[in-house]
Amino acid sequence: MTALEAMEHLVGLQAQSPKAPYVGLWTRLKDFRHDELSELLTSRRAVRIALMRGTVHLVSARDCLTLRPLLQPLFDRGVLPTYGRDLAGLEPREVADAGMALLADGPRSAAELGKLLRERWPDRSPSVLANVFRFAEALVQTPPRGVWGASGQPVYAHAEDWLGSPLDDGASPHSMVLRYLAAFGPATVQDIQTWSGLTQLREITEELRPRLRTARTEDGAELLDVPGAPLPDPDTPVPPLLVAEFDNLILSHADRSRVISDSARKAIYTKNAQIPGTFLVDGFVHGKWKITQQRRAATLTLTPFSPLRESDAEALTAAGAELLAFAADRAETFDVRIEQPPG
Repeated sequence: MTALEAMEHLVGLQAQSPKAPYVGLWTRLKDFRHDELSELLTSRRAVRIALMRGTVHLVSARDCLTLRPLLQPLFDRGVLPTYGRDLAGLEPREVADAGMALLADGPRSAAELGKLLRERWPDRSPSVLANVFRFAEALVQTPPRGVWGASGQPVYAHAEDWLGSPLDDGASPHSMVLRYLAAFGPATVQDIQTWSGLTQLREITEELRPRLRTARTEDGAELLDVPGAPLPDPDTPVPPLLVAEFDNLILSHADRSRVISDSARKAIYTKNAQIPGTFLVDGFVHGKWKITQQRRAATLTLTPFSPLRESDAEALTAAGAELLAFAADRAETFDVRIEQPPG
C-alpha cells in the first residue's frame, strides 16, 4: 500500500504526537519514507483533525470531509459536560459563528482565537472559548504542524476552506462501520462504539447484519466482521513488532485484551493519558520503547514487562536499530538497549 491507501484502510492514524503517524506507517509499510507523508500534508491530500473519540487523527482529505459530520454528535455531546459551567448564558453556536468570522482572514492558532474571542466576551476563559469553537466546527491543523522535521504549535483553518470542498453532510454511518470492521474486525458493537466515540450504533449494525459475518468470543459475546476478511490460524507465527505511540492497534477496541493484558495496560497508561510506544511479542504487548537523543547520539530503550526469549530480544534489537535510523534520522550514532524487566 501507499501511505494514503494505508491511512484510508485504517480510517485514519492516531496523531496526538506529530511523529506517531510516521512510525505507525513505518511499522506497517515496506520502504516507507518521511517525505511521502509530509507531502500529503503540504499538498492538502491529508489533514490533522479531531475525529474518533475526540482525539487528533491524520486522515485523507476525503475522509476528513465524510467522517467529521458523522462524528459531530460526539462533539456536541461533549460541550456542556466539559464547558457548561463556563458557558452559562452563552450559546456554543454563537461562539462558533464568531470563530468562523475570525478565520475569514486566514488560519489562526488556538491562543490567538481564544484571545480574539475574549475581546467579545471578556468575562470568559480564552481557552474555553477556543475549545468550544473547535468542538462546534471542523477545524484542521495546518502545516508545518505534523510535517517531518518541522515544528510549530497547531494553527487552525476550517476544513472546507483548507480543502476547497464542502463537508459531506450525507455521509453514511453504515460505510464507516464497515470500514472499521475491515480494518479492526472481528469486533463487537461495543468495540465499534469505543473506537468511534459514538453511541447507539446497534441499530446500524442490525441493518448491516445481512452483509456481515458473525462469530462468538469464548465468553459468548457476538463478533461482527466483513465477509472475506482474513482469519489467520491461531498458530501462525508473529514476529516481534514495534508499535507507535497512541497507535490505533492499542486504542481501537473496548476489549483490548486481544492485544494487551490488564497488567500491561496499567504499565503503559499514565495520568495524563500519554500512550508510549510499545512492542509486541507473539502478537501481544510485551513492553514499551522510548527514543532519547543527546546532541547527535540517539538511543532506543526497550523496557519489557517480563523476561524476553533470546530470539525475541535479538529480533527486537534489530527492529529497534531500524526504527532508530528512521525516527532519529539526524543522529550520527545509534544504540539500542534492553532494560531488565521489573522484579
